[in-house]
Amino acid sequence: MIEPVWKSYIIKTTHPVLSPQQCDEFIRIGQNEPKIKGTTANAEVNRGNTHRNNSISWVPLAKAPALYKPIHEWIVRINNNNFGFDPIQSIETGQYAEYVKGDFYDWHMDSAVDMKDMPPVRKISMTLLLNDPKDYEGGYLQIFGGNFPEAEKSKVKIEKGYAIFFASFLIHRVTPITEGNRKSLVMWFGGTPLK
Repeated sequence: MIEPVWKSYIIKTTHPVLSPQQCDEFIRIGQNEPKIKGTTANAEVNRGNTHRNNSISWVPLAKAPALYKPIHEWIVRINNNNFGFDPIQSIETGQYAEYVKGDFYDWHMDSAVDMKDMPPVRKISMTLLLNDPKDYEGGYLQIFGGNFPEAEKSKVKIEKGYAIFFASFLIHRVTPITEGNRKSLVMWFGGTPLK
């Protein structure tokens, strides 16, 4: 069966998902929640911070219901218009992530290959930039699409308040920050295993 031409597993928004004020509010809440070191699903992989090095916090839905509302509206529209997965929902609290000079997250997938270990299954990942891209250098989100990983076209650049939605089974990374501080909101949407 041939996939429809409208279908895509990487969608970059052409309009902001959140206003600058909403982004600033997410930053405020994220910075006031307990910060922890970013980890990977396999602690052995990240021994010595060789696979991931950044700080995160979790933004409870109860502390930001009005901020989460436009994100949920976007994910329904994005899924219906582009991914075509079975009905999905937000399955985890939003992760506020900060990357400062030297921080990175190496190549990884957001969903497990063996989906039985991960109910509900992550199907769509979202990265939303909360600060101005002029506030930092480096820190590119790169999504491996079969081309050479270092290819310029694999670097995703977005503006404050904009997001990229991509299939959680795509391999991606955040390149090292060389200057400044990158602030983002990461979320996952899914449900029952892919069919």
